[in-house]
Amino acid sequence: MNKLLLIEKKNLIKATIALLITSALGLSAPALLAYAIDTYLAVGDYEGVLWCGGLLLLLAALAFVTQYFQSLWMGSIGQRVVYRLRDEVFHKLQSLPLAYFAGHQTGDLISRINHDTEKINQFYSQSLMRFVGSIVSMVGAAGFLLALQPRLGAAALAPAVVVGLVTAVLTPWIRSQNSTNLVSTGKVSAEVTESLENFKVIAVFERRDYFRENFDEVNRRNYDHALRAGVANGILSPFYSLCSQLAQLIVLVYGLILTGRGEFGLGLLIGYLVYVDRVYNPMRQLAVLWATFQSAQAGYARITEILEETSRLPVLPAAEPEPDAPRIEFRNVSFGYREDQTVLNDVSFKLEPGKSYAFVGPTGGGKTTTASLMSRLFDPTSGKVLLDGCDLRTYSGEERSGKIGFILQDPFLFSGTLADNLESLEGLEGMFERGLETPVEGLSLGQKQVVAFLRAIQRKPSLLILDEATANIDTVTEKTLEQLLQTLPPETTKVTIAHRFGTIENADQIFFVNQGQVEPTGSIHHAVSRLKEEQRVS
Repeated sequence: MNKLLLIEKKNLIKATIALLITSALGLSAPALLAYAIDTYLAVGDYEGVLWCGGLLLLLAALAFVTQYFQSLWMGSIGQRVVYRLRDEVFHKLQSLPLAYFAGHQTGDLISRINHDTEKINQFYSQSLMRFVGSIVSMVGAAGFLLALQPRLGAAALAPAVVVGLVTAVLTPWIRSQNSTNLVSTGKVSAEVTESLENFKVIAVFERRDYFRENFDEVNRRNYDHALRAGVANGILSPFYSLCSQLAQLIVLVYGLILTGRGEFGLGLLIGYLVYVDRVYNPMRQLAVLWATFQSAQAGYARITEILEETSRLPVLPAAEPEPDAPRIEFRNVSFGYREDQTVLNDVSFKLEPGKSYAFVGPTGGGKTTTASLMSRLFDPTSGKVLLDGCDLRTYSGEERSGKIGFILQDPFLFSGTLADNLESLEGLEGMFERGLETPVEGLSLGQKQVVAFLRAIQRKPSLLILDEATANIDTVTEKTLEQLLQTLPPETTKVTIAHRFGTIENADQIFFVNQGQVEPTGSIHHAVSRLKEEQRVS
């Protein structure tokens, strides 16, 4: 977390100077009080007492001013640090490959950006200077105690050594409990996000009770973890209070003995007790601040996990394309989302320019995985995917985006208007009353799919992949989409992933995908027969 502060070095230096001045003013007060009692009050010089009282008020006023600026500068540091951190995390997430998101829940990632960064903000804005100030006050007060009466000072500070040892032993456990609590909070966020994003489906299938039960379970676990974290965060505070009271008792008893012997003045004893409080009162605050620090560290660790991920899929050096190469070639490709899972096993096939291909098979057979590998949403575990005779890994993201169009079953449009998604409507102005100025919000599913088709086609891709792209639209809209496909350049290769065989009647070749294999099949009737056989066997 230290590198976050280096960015705000200027404000940090100013805040630190203000802190040191505030601490020095605070440490001067007990010495002045002791001096006033022993020098003026003891001999009845009330004018001297008033002068010392006025000086104490001046010290308090100066401390108020320096503490105000200290809080102002540290608040600014906290907000800027969190601003930069959130910005960095969001940009990092935008650069990560799809495989990362396949293994992480959206709600948990949102929780890291919002909740975990707020923990860091609270520490830097509210706790860091109090944390450092408490340490400075403790060290300064301890110095006064040892300087005024070494033996009494050593006795007064003995409980502090015990406090340090106990803190060192308990810190890993406190940090662990806070880390577990943050993970649990992320799961609650993930559960809420999933239910809200899919509420229409939940309502249609009447799965409200199921999601309520799931949320109750996750929320109960979060409650348990939060309780444990609360216990961990609060366990040091009463122990620190006990040590503080023990130290004050030692000073009071030993100090009265020294006072009775004439070795200690009454004012000095009172000042000594104040300095003991200046050692142990910050220590009690440190118990709370230390817990805040552990929580911030746990949050930063979760954020660092994202920042240390490898950005994007690596791009290999460009190579000369192979002569007479097909549009797409799978060459001994194997792939699995996990090490213990194989979705495709040693698959090889070729797709030629200008041809239309269909990939069919049972649900979960690997059709969408095959399409994802064609567009390099994932890299093969072994083997190679080639585009126009070059390893797909040699193309940059921008180059792939220009050559490959990918249309999904559930269209995603950029927020705003159609102008934020399209260059022109190309004869479809009648479908949208306000033309390119039509807001994206409020469009029907069919209209969104038309826009998604048009957006992909306007880029004139060499390869167009349709993954169940017409599964949820009406016949009229489907005909409109077919007309749009006719505007593609003749050399464009079209790949259709489909369950409905009516959408692949015009395919030049059909591939059957199942059990890790991608095999060419004959006519559409043969594909239907094979699919029925697979369903019967399963």
